[in-house]
Amino acid sequence: MKASPNTKTPVAIRLLALIAALALCLGGFSAEPGAPASSADQARREGLPRKVLLGTMVCGPDVFKTPLAERLRRMDEAVESMAAQARAGYPGKRLDLVVLPEALIARPGDTIAVEAVKLSEVQGRFGDCARSHGCYMVIPMYLDESGAAPLYSNVAVLVDRSGKVAGIYRKVHPVAPEGSDVIETGTTPGGSFPVFDCDFGRVGIQICFDMLYADGWAALARQGAEIVALPTASPQTTYPSYYAQEHRYYVVSAAPRDHAAVYSPLGLIEAEATRESTMVHEIDLSFALIHWESTLEDGQAFTRRFGDRAGYHYYHDQDEGIFWSNDPAMPIAKMLASVGLSDKTASVERIRRLQDKARGAPPTTP
Repeated sequence: MKASPNTKTPVAIRLLALIAALALCLGGFSAEPGAPASSADQARREGLPRKVLLGTMVCGPDVFKTPLAERLRRMDEAVESMAAQARAGYPGKRLDLVVLPEALIARPGDTIAVEAVKLSEVQGRFGDCARSHGCYMVIPMYLDESGAAPLYSNVAVLVDRSGKVAGIYRKVHPVAPEGSDVIETGTTPGGSFPVFDCDFGRVGIQICFDMLYADGWAALARQGAEIVALPTASPQTTYPSYYAQEHRYYVVSAAPRDHAAVYSPLGLIEAEATRESTMVHEIDLSFALIHWESTLEDGQAFTRRFGDRAGYHYYHDQDEGIFWSNDPAMPIAKMLASVGLSDKTASVERIRRLQDKARGAPPTTP
């Protein structure tokens, strides 16, 4: 299948994709000349299909003026809406991962001491929601971790399908407004970038202003993150687009206004919400990225050969696409081999070797 008609590609993302295309033409996708595709890339292509149903939302900014009880009610309502969409759009499949906007769970106030909530106050409610719908949830909150001394954190709590807390990510890069040395009204920055094992794959988390710092995104990639959840107060698209393309993972954003989206490892938006609403979208973590080849015919060669046994989003204006298998017994790698195609990384490296052989050596660089 081709990209759905409602898929939109903002100008900034088109520019990033153009830069990526130029980099590909220059052979810039590997760290060193002739470097083979990574074992993780190969394992991903050779693995059997792994479908994941993602849920996200644009919550509307008014929720942040409401008391904690109302925010919890809206959380329940939003996840129920996502679960209903999953039942209607993907019969027989359950919602896998829900991502909610930054600091959704908190009290209204002007200081972190007022806004922050003890985990014990809300953990039961989180668990009931996740357990009721059988899904993982990334639930952002201002967390009161005070003991002998005050300690407040901007966090995202990962709750598993059984309702248990599977992990907590503490925002490493909270913002400080110009003219102030106080970080987010008194939060303490986190100090690590954990990746969490879920039953469908490996999930990392970044929160809002983390977008302006590359270290966390790279750290998640090094640890094998396949999906990065991005709860945010900002609807920015260029940063998540860039990091998704750079590190070849999916990014799922949730925001209070303007934009929430699923970004593919091509750095392009596969699905989005641009007004207050919830959204569900299916991905496959066993994918291959394919650059243009005449024999591919914008994906039609795949359709003729495999029919509904294969799926793809091909972007004619970008000359590349993301492909996956719908056959539970056949990896996408075997499908590619049967039509004489290879993944973009492998293709680029093959051509690089031919170039180096023809010129007698790798190119010199400053």
